[in-house]
Amino acid sequence: MFPLMPKRAILLVNLGSPDSPSVPDVRRYLREFLNDGRVIDRPRAAWARRLLVNRLIIPKREANSAHAYSTVWTPEGSPLIATSKRVRDLLAARLGQTPVYLAMRYGNPSIASVVAQIAADGIEELLLFPQYPHYAMSSWETVVVKVREEVARQAPKLRVATVQPFFADADYIEALYAVSAPYLKQPHDHLLFSYHGLPERHMREADSSRAHCLTVPDCCTTCSPAHATCYRAQVYATTRALVARAGIAADRHSVSFQSRLLGEPWLRPFTDLEFKRLPATGVKKLLVICAAFTGDCLETLEEIQGQGRETFLEAGGESFQQIPCLNDHPAFIDFLAKRAQNWLEASTT
Repeated sequence: MFPLMPKRAILLVNLGSPDSPSVPDVRRYLREFLNDGRVIDRPRAAWARRLLVNRLIIPKREANSAHAYSTVWTPEGSPLIATSKRVRDLLAARLGQTPVYLAMRYGNPSIASVVAQIAADGIEELLLFPQYPHYAMSSWETVVVKVREEVARQAPKLRVATVQPFFADADYIEALYAVSAPYLKQPHDHLLFSYHGLPERHMREADSSRAHCLTVPDCCTTCSPAHATCYRAQVYATTRALVARAGIAADRHSVSFQSRLLGEPWLRPFTDLEFKRLPATGVKKLLVICAAFTGDCLETLEEIQGQGRETFLEAGGESFQQIPCLNDHPAFIDFLAKRAQNWLEASTT
């Protein structure tokens, strides 16, 4: 007799969202998010971080954050959650008999609850697919660590494979191009790649050699093993690949970083300051792409389409367009399905 095939499944994990834009729900979400030691990792003592986050940062941010979420909330709820559910369903339809689960690193559906469901369903092999193209300890790494912790606790016999950061994967770049192409055909002066910001310190700490990132001149384009865990090098690789695919001239695009906190140096240039600067250089018609995010969320809808648009137009810009994230575009579903199928086929041989 032939051995029975193990029961396999796919797990998509994204950032997450509050359950509602109410202050209590936003406060609860921020406590889970910002108390993650891979998101805010200083001070090193856990009690001191909790004091900083719960007594200082969250009380100052919760009301403003709740208002920001209220401006992007839809009848379906959180835009990120709603889109992620559609992606899950579309991928499941493509894969047929292979179940596809969805979890959020913070908020609901939680990783703990989804791993419990995976265990109850008798899944034996799991492909973990973090919905982050680039490595960062505060995004890709924290998802992988949390899933593996819950698997060890709830389903220790479950075998887990993980999709690595796909920042320069040809099919991912093709999906970015498919979403971007209609917008790139419209009249525009400049394309701004706005990636989520990180402290410069995170680049140095992720560099095991402690001698390359932000130390070597042109460190992001000088080949190094450090690039495997360097967020900055990876976002520039994504930029180069999409620019080459779309045929964008060198003087018609640039890179910036959004969503910083005060207190230490963060990756530059800052997106909000670029929105103020670019009109003075003759950029009147601006396209913005947020390629660090696979799904539109607070950071793209409120920070870029809302605040960013207003800042750019007030500085003298004339037209502003944010290219949507991959969301549930067919090319993104193609990419996800191809990676899942590759794993399914490899695990049968």
